[in-house]
This record gives sequence, C-alpha cells and structure tokens, in this order.
Amino acid sequence: MELTTATQQVVNSHEVVSSSISNNNKFIEANTQEVTLSHLKQDCVIPVFAKDNETTIPHFEFISAVRETAQHLFPEGTVMMPNIRTSHVIKGRIPSAIGKPAKELLEHEKTIYYERMAFMVEIPHVHAYINNQKLNLTVGGVRSYSEQNLFSKKSIEKFKIFIGFKNMVCCNLCIATDGLKDDLRVSSVDELKAKTHDLFLTYNQEQQVDVMRQLQDYTINQEQFAHLVGKMKLHNCLDNNQKQGLFELKTTDSQINNIIKNYVDDPHFSADHNGYITLWNLYNLFTESSKSNYIDNFLSRNCNTYEFVNHLGGAIKNNEDNYFLQNNDVVH
Repeated sequence: MELTTATQQVVNSHEVVSSSISNNNKFIEANTQEVTLSHLKQDCVIPVFAKDNETTIPHFEFISAVRETAQHLFPEGTVMMPNIRTSHVIKGRIPSAIGKPAKELLEHEKTIYYERMAFMVEIPHVHAYINNQKLNLTVGGVRSYSEQNLFSKKSIEKFKIFIGFKNMVCCNLCIATDGLKDDLRVSSVDELKAKTHDLFLTYNQEQQVDVMRQLQDYTINQEQFAHLVGKMKLHNCLDNNQKQGLFELKTTDSQINNIIKNYVDDPHFSADHNGYITLWNLYNLFTESSKSNYIDNFLSRNCNTYEFVNHLGGAIKNNEDNYFLQNNDVVH
C-alpha cells in the first residue's frame, strides 16, 4: 500500500489559507460557476422555511462542518480550503427596491442565493499513486434546495457527502460506494457533523486504492471498446423489462460520446497506438465524462462509473459472460 503522509509543518492560520487553495477547480463543469466561501457567507441570503420562517442550514455552514470534521480526523497535515461550484442562482431584492426596474437596481439592493452547490476539500498528505499518477484523499458534498420543500414548516434537511480520491492529473473524482452518502437527512449542524464523521470513519481508503490499482491488470482492444460503447448506447434505449438482470448503468448518451472522443485523443488516458486501453484508463474516461453531470446527480453517477468499470473487471477476471463485453480475446 502506498498511502503516505507528508511531513507536518507548523504554519500560522494565514499561511494555511493562502497555501491551501487549489489552482484547478474543475472537478465538475456542467452549468456551474466557481465561488468562494466568503461570498456564500457574506453576500448570500439564507433560505427559510416559508410557513414558520425557520432557517435552513446555509451552504457555508455545510461546507465548514465537513471541513472541520476532516481536520479532526486527519490532523497530521493541512486540510485545504474548499473548491466550490454553484448553479441555479435565485435572485431577489430588498424591500426598498420594490417597483424599481431590474436594470436600475444597485448592487446593495439585490439579493441572491444558489439553489445548488457542490464542493470538495483535498487532504493532500493522505495520497496514493496509481500508474505514476498521484491521487489525493478528498472529501466534499452537494446541497440542492430543489430537494427541499421550502414552502412548508421546518423539516429534516437533505445533503450528499462523500470521501474518495481526486486524480491530480485531471481533477477527476474517484468515489466508491462506501465513500458516498447520497441521501443524508439531518436536522442540525451537529447532527450533520456526526453523520459526516461516521461516513469518514467507515470508509476504507486502502481497499478502494487496491481495487482501482487492479484495474491496470485488464486491457481491452479497439473492437471490444466499440462493442462496449455500442452496448452502452443500446442499454439506454431498452425498456425496463429488457434491462432486467443487467447492470444499472447511469451514463448518458452525451457522456458516452465524450468517452469515445477521449478514447482517441485524451492526453492522459486515451488508447495506445494499437487501440488497447486498460480498465484504469477507461475508468478515468468515465469519471472525466461524469463532470458534465448537473450538481444534483454528479456524485451518484460518478460512483456508478466506479461500480460499472469494476463490474467489467470482475467479468474479465472470472471469464464470465457479460452483456457489455465481447466474450472472446479479452486481454489479461
């Protein structure tokens, strides 16, 4: 196992903040914009439950709760500042600006909050190497107010949290099933911290690295890749009865098209000049394509790609018939 810990350094709080901001925030790309934690805290209003005016847990408190939990569980080195992406801005105005044309509104008269928000926090002193590519341990979460009935009284609030790895070559997230809580329901920040703590403790990082490393042991050729993506496209057109017994694939047609394109020309994970590609490289083509998902479903689809590529690897290893694979001449 090559999980390693960097030498701990003593730095002041200002240095932690300035040295912990990643230069590459593109862990998700579709329909999102980058924002800062201070923007969420200082410039955005906090949505409330309309019937009793009780506040929701705001985005900045969600992010802070997850990051503080990570700092508590991984105290040996620096936990980086969050990379935050938002979408679906909800606009409003202060009462004194009622009746004023929108184009004449001053900045202090506008209010905003973001319906959807995703973030990730790297823990770079916990890392592994696969195929000479560095993977940093990473935590994060997603919040979508679209999943909350804000027109009712205060109720249980929904979140998604994860722990996994970020491939530093491409910023792709690698999330396994035991590292994702896709339907976390809490009523307070303290409860959110407690359940985040539980997920981080039960996650088996060594096992995920071992499983991902084994993907290097299996290779498919160009004909088999063409068969695979063809069957994936066909799978999306099958009715529910025809899908009985098949893997529940969540990759969309547009994402399959991106996988095909990147199979040819991705600078890091494309097939070799003979058309052969390892399942590790194929997995990274899948995680790259999952960046185009919207905020509210990209975690579940990222996790689905992990399960799917390992499903393929298991079929190859055990020489089993598989809907998505040709049964002959699979390379070990």
